Amino acid sequence: MCQRTSLQGVVMRGIDTTQSAMFSYITPEQRVPKDHPLRSIRPLCDVALKALSREFNRMYSDVGRPSIAPEKLLRALLLQILYTIRSERLLMEQLEYNLLFRWFVGLNMDDAVWDATVFSKNRERMLKSDIAGLFFQAVVEEARVMSLLSDEHFSVDGTLIEAWASQKSFQKKDKEDSGTPGDGSGNAAVDFHGEQRTNQTHESTTDPDARLYRKGKGKEARLCYAGHVVMENRNGLAVDGQLTKATGTAERDAALDMLANIADEKRVTVGTDKAYDTRDFVEKARAMNVTPHATQNTKGRSSAIDGRTTRHEGYAVSLRCRARIEEIFGWLKTVGGQRKTRYRGEELVGWMFELSLAAYNLVRMRRLLPDAA
Repeated sequence: MCQRTSLQGVVMRGIDTTQSAMFSYITPEQRVPKDHPLRSIRPLCDVALKALSREFNRMYSDVGRPSIAPEKLLRALLLQILYTIRSERLLMEQLEYNLLFRWFVGLNMDDAVWDATVFSKNRERMLKSDIAGLFFQAVVEEARVMSLLSDEHFSVDGTLIEAWASQKSFQKKDKEDSGTPGDGSGNAAVDFHGEQRTNQTHESTTDPDARLYRKGKGKEARLCYAGHVVMENRNGLAVDGQLTKATGTAERDAALDMLANIADEKRVTVGTDKAYDTRDFVEKARAMNVTPHATQNTKGRSSAIDGRTTRHEGYAVSLRCRARIEEIFGWLKTVGGQRKTRYRGEELVGWMFELSLAAYNLVRMRRLLPDAA
């Protein structure tokens, strides 16, 4: 009687054995939950990719071996940004067994995953065609068609993106090696304390495009780039962005460059922080039919913004809306991998910066859709 009861218990609990099936009738899409965020991001992404179809055709030759489909490559790069995957090799590993990733990219269960080196080489082809910028603009146009963008009120700001280079690599331009033999580990000892180091006399041997920059008094100087964003004030979507070398005037110069693409016959407003409160920026912005709603900087000086601007109620509204641009920078740095870039060279770092902005817009647009989960 006891033996029979024991056997019944084993049957009821299930047996821990695995038998591989020869055939499977379950697709990756059936494994993705109906309310998963990627389900509403994927259609938005596909609309933007469809708009780039002609550009993709121009990138590839009519003869030769088939390459990675550019649509699949871009979707994979978006996954790398959305899930903060730190390398292409780890991304390929995830695509090997992650059914959610396979479904989003467009890979079937039996499709082979690309080699990480081949994947990176194909990304370089897109870099030469500026596909990231075109994809970002396609996403912006998609938001415009859905009436999610303001065409009158904007905000602009910049942030620092730490370069993939160490302080040891920042050496004199006319000296090949400033290091001294270390302990044999290959990491030479460098003592630069007390040495006057500037961007005019030094450059990084790892990433020559990076610049030594200090955010403010009391802050440490770092090798970095400057990322700039223009945000529309209705829903907080990025409508333009670019990456430049980090200099004292980079924020204002980039802002004028981007605002020139937005300004037209109708006057628009742009909210900024104190760094943009200079007479040169204010005068040039007004000449472009842009009303600068800059936060007044009256510390030891007079502001370039006077009562003609501050008396209007819209000025205070612009300053409140301007703070939302920090949400974009926060997402880019915590999720999008832009706090410290993994790439080198202004061209590639800027390419990934624009693609990260497109990823942010897709996430934000999903939340703005009426049927979003």
